[in-house]
Amino acid sequence: MSSLAGDARAGHGSTGPFTTASRVRSLGDGTFAATLSSSWTIGGKPHGGFLMALLARAAVAAAGGGAPVADPLSVSTQFLRAPEVGPVLLRTEVRKNGRQTTVVGVSLEQRGQSCVEGVVTTGRLPRERAAWSDLPNQPAEPPGNALDMAALPMASVFRLTEGCDVRIDPNGAGFLHGQTNDPPRLRLWAKPRNEQVDPMFALLVGDIAPPVTFNLGRFGWSPTVQLTALLRSRPAPGWLRVQVDCKAVHGPWFDADATVVDSTGRLICQARQLSLSAKP
Repeated sequence: MSSLAGDARAGHGSTGPFTTASRVRSLGDGTFAATLSSSWTIGGKPHGGFLMALLARAAVAAAGGGAPVADPLSVSTQFLRAPEVGPVLLRTEVRKNGRQTTVVGVSLEQRGQSCVEGVVTTGRLPRERAAWSDLPNQPAEPPGNALDMAALPMASVFRLTEGCDVRIDPNGAGFLHGQTNDPPRLRLWAKPRNEQVDPMFALLVGDIAPPVTFNLGRFGWSPTVQLTALLRSRPAPGWLRVQVDCKAVHGPWFDADATVVDSTGRLICQARQLSLSAKP
């Protein structure tokens, strides 16, 4: 696949900041080059959901052979070590090429070390309405009291607001008000700046919330160890709404389950992660 085809496949013709930053360029033999931007970092380290989207772009390009015929259906990611801002290589291996799905292994490497490894299953996302769904009751757009994360003190650490608009529901986000007795549950709304939402951006949104353990007074670095996402449909234009729930904070570990719904009420992405919690 030519580098031109690789870029076109990765970007689907969009030119907004998210698509531009997450573009991959084919080097041949299933290897792709990309550059990690400081605008998509948390605390100076590349954001986990952004890295997952990058792996998915490379896998879709490898599975499609340069033609836009596939979508990511599931992405399972192991975070081995945090890469730095700068150039990276993505090595892909097609492990199964079937009529319904193609499975691609992806490794993100920097300076000769593997930093993130994943397995991506690609296929065709359904376009019809769901026959049944049970989703959080959340407004399609952020209400008037929703807080713009770009205007909060955490924006200096949460650099993603440079490339996407993120609003957080203050009701239930007690950590924003010095409280530490709210349940570890957060509700947010997000959309990219100057482009439409797509499945790749939905992958990022599945990991866009601050650690839910902030509501328990556990502030600080909370690295993701494993993150798995299921893509369920292509999003309609508009805000993506996300609710993040935690089932247990046990010892140093906590889980986070994110449900991402589009402006029409369609389920777009489900993401589950296991992370290390900062001490109280």
